[in-house]
Amino acid sequence: MNQYLEPGNFVRHPTQPEWGLGQVQSVIGDRITVNFEHTGKVVIMGSQILLEREYIK
Repeated sequence: MNQYLEPGNFVRHPTQPEWGLGQVQSVIGDRITVNFEHTGKVVIMGSQILLEREYIK
């Protein structure tokens, strides 16, 4: 599912709910950079973590 993420998408980390809502900053290969509201920027290895997409209206 991570292969469908693109910059601007909103996501949540499945095992770190305290990080809050995150916005995808970049997707380069397997590396997804996300800016989380309570943690800041984090680089996620897409092959190891399946981010949960959030649809914001």
